[in-house]
Amino acid sequence: MTEPLATIVANVLDQHQRDGTRLMQILREVQEAHGWLPPAAITAIAAGISWPRAKVESTAGFYSFFHTQPLGRYRVLWSDNITDRMLGNMALMDAMCKKLWLEPGRVSEDGLVSVDTTSCTGMCDQGPALLVNYRAVTRMTPERVEQMAELIRQQVPVADWPAEWFLVEDNVRRADILLGNDLAPGVALAACFARGPADRLEAASNERSWREGVNAQTQGPSATLDEIKKSNLRGRGGAGFTTGVKWEACRHAPGETRYVVCNADEGEPGTFKDRVLLTSYADLVFEGMSIAGYVVGANKGLLYLRGEYRYLLEPLESALAARRAANLLGKRILDSDFEFDIEIHLGAGAYICGEESALIESLEGKPGRPRIRPPFPVTRRYLDQPPTVTTVETLAAACLIAAHGGAWYAEHGTEKSTGTKLLSVSGDCERPGIYEYPYGVTVRQVLEDCGATDSQAVQISGPSGICIAEDEFGRRIAFEDIPTAGAFMVFDETRDMFEVARNFAHFFAHESCGFCTPCRVGTTLVRNMMDKIARSHGSPYDIDELFKLHRLMQGASHCGLGNSACNPVFDTLNKFRPAYERRLMSLDYEPAFDLDAALSQARQMTGRDDAAAHLQNGGEA
Repeated sequence: MTEPLATIVANVLDQHQRDGTRLMQILREVQEAHGWLPPAAITAIAAGISWPRAKVESTAGFYSFFHTQPLGRYRVLWSDNITDRMLGNMALMDAMCKKLWLEPGRVSEDGLVSVDTTSCTGMCDQGPALLVNYRAVTRMTPERVEQMAELIRQQVPVADWPAEWFLVEDNVRRADILLGNDLAPGVALAACFARGPADRLEAASNERSWREGVNAQTQGPSATLDEIKKSNLRGRGGAGFTTGVKWEACRHAPGETRYVVCNADEGEPGTFKDRVLLTSYADLVFEGMSIAGYVVGANKGLLYLRGEYRYLLEPLESALAARRAANLLGKRILDSDFEFDIEIHLGAGAYICGEESALIESLEGKPGRPRIRPPFPVTRRYLDQPPTVTTVETLAAACLIAAHGGAWYAEHGTEKSTGTKLLSVSGDCERPGIYEYPYGVTVRQVLEDCGATDSQAVQISGPSGICIAEDEFGRRIAFEDIPTAGAFMVFDETRDMFEVARNFAHFFAHESCGFCTPCRVGTTLVRNMMDKIARSHGSPYDIDELFKLHRLMQGASHCGLGNSACNPVFDTLNKFRPAYERRLMSLDYEPAFDLDAALSQARQMTGRDDAAAHLQNGGEA
């Protein structure tokens, strides 16, 4: 190991107290300082945290944003979500590669730059977007491509590139009680404290199961929990688990230490609402985390920020520092006995870490592979202690409830879906951005508000959600009809729904963690079959196989990724079948690989093109 690299590793290890559970941050900081993670760095990190080297290498190899091979001083990753493709990202990427004299996915001969694709970067309302050295750049144009290529050739540091390239807008198009709130920092916490003192005797005994725990007097944390329950707040991640029940489970779970974990890893393509909340409403989210800590009896919060939002790290750290200075974090918050603080952990490009048990694995420095359920995370533990994992939007909503009360919140939305929902609207519409509606709004109303015309389909809740056709636009966004994590991608009549589903098939194949065979193999088979149909080698047999794979993966996959990976194919086959059938060139099974065509180069080299040189005419290979 060279001395500079040795110094970098030693300094980073010391900053993180040589704690293996902070391995993700250690790897990221070493890579940011050195450019990549050479074998010597992996070895030194393993020794520094007293972990086996294979365990450290396993984590480094699992995440897309860590690289154990040099990928250039400039690493350019184009967002490959379907909405970016609709805006022409592939043509722009090809133009960039030509100007830089390299192939996509390869490092330039001089080792200066590499250009490739990545999954959705959360900039669907202002694409085409890319990451350069993991910093977001929006609204790419041919002119920007040319300028960027020139800056790279001249080796201008990214910090000196035009600031307007890195501008990320909120694009809030419709606000309601959440985005339109006027709460000052600390007001919601003060309301919690006003309900009664935090009596430490409230907590259920650590020796007993939470199911045996008994609610204490209705004051302080108990009273706040009651308000959360009255509101009927449900998780905004799509599954819709009742927040009050979830927090109560953590509150009464056996264990000495409790944690509040904020899931800010919104990797679902088409979703970018958390980006806006963390940019312009960070105080609301952090106060929601503090309220959750007050309710469950936790003194520490962990915000897991997706790697694509690396540019938000410093602003969020500044927001935390401001809250500490205002006595809203740390010891004796607002002169009470409550103590709570928050750390930010940055992910590294793994969609699967949006699943809460995989997120906990990542927080512990491991590859983000989902755990088997049951037991659920509140009993399976983070560092062998009970956590509650809650999404960004849910925590922000909890802050409103703490301030205004559960009954007030329940007045909005529907009986089973109280409150409002943030929708990330993108695709074929005049006004992409964030729209906040009370639950119960129709899909048609959203389309009208965002300026969508001639729409043929909407993909709701991302690839893992549901694709609805025009005759379903009267359906409502609500847990009793169409639940959603927030993505709302619009496709007009000019779009090929087969290509939409094909893009999503590639996404799932790329993001499968590889743990279980049904998902690892199944997503690959679906991707390959969709590519085969795209090359006009498909047949009705392949359509039947796609349905079989859908049934198999739903019943046998380890986690939700495999269970939902075929959803976009299944929905588009049922609702837009002609998009598939017009590509079927044969009624009989046709192999995806054409051996005779593959021999064409050999025929050219030998100068033979007679009948005997072709397999279909009886020739021999």
